[in-house]
Amino acid sequence: MARGQRIVAIDIARGLAIGGVVLFHIVWDFEFTGIISGVARHPLWLAFGRSLAGTFMFLVGVSLVLAHNETINVGAFVRRLLTITAYALAISLVTWFVFPESFIYFGILHAIAVATLLGVPFLRASAAVCLSAAAFVLILPFVMDAPAFNTRWLAWIGFAERPPPSDDFVPIFPWVGITLLGMVAAKLFPFRKVGISATTSGPRSRPARVLVWMGSRSLPIYLLHQPILLSVIVPLSWVLSTQR
Repeated sequence: MARGQRIVAIDIARGLAIGGVVLFHIVWDFEFTGIISGVARHPLWLAFGRSLAGTFMFLVGVSLVLAHNETINVGAFVRRLLTITAYALAISLVTWFVFPESFIYFGILHAIAVATLLGVPFLRASAAVCLSAAAFVLILPFVMDAPAFNTRWLAWIGFAERPPPSDDFVPIFPWVGITLLGMVAAKLFPFRKVGISATTSGPRSRPARVLVWMGSRSLPIYLLHQPILLSVIVPLSWVLSTQR
């Protein structure tokens, strides 16, 4: 892809996913502050959250192939990888101070950073090879686990019987398998032909333009939405508690 070019379909998908993340955390924060109960930990709501993580991991694979199809842009790749890694470490540090018992030791940003790195050897591989690797990564943790992995130092690999608690846990196995599926999709389907350049005409409808805007800024939205939400929801919970 030319420098500055984006595929609208990918940004819309990412925009929907980050919008879902904001919605997921609104409900989570409402329950955390006691405004509601019985929703945030419901299996269906948790499955919704997992589907959002899967969407991001899938799009990592799609974007990796599209961005480095002809040749690997080493500078852009390294900058992106270092940026995501730095933010992942910052989230671990902040959550360790705020929620030491359930801090995020390997969440979605950690998984994206590792999946980005592990995806590089598959950039020139065929779709069949990527699909085989994806099946291996997806299936293995369901047939292999061991108590030796039940520590934060090893649980992130994905073979823990009972991983330590975390507010966001996205281990390598099986989640990198979803990234490999995204690479398969990018190799098989003509995204460039169906996509519209977000730098030229772009989508016409206002909702689509909003989603493209959100999708192209998913990382800052992800980093900032929780502090903003909590700054509103926590005082709201105090007000509501005084009225009960």
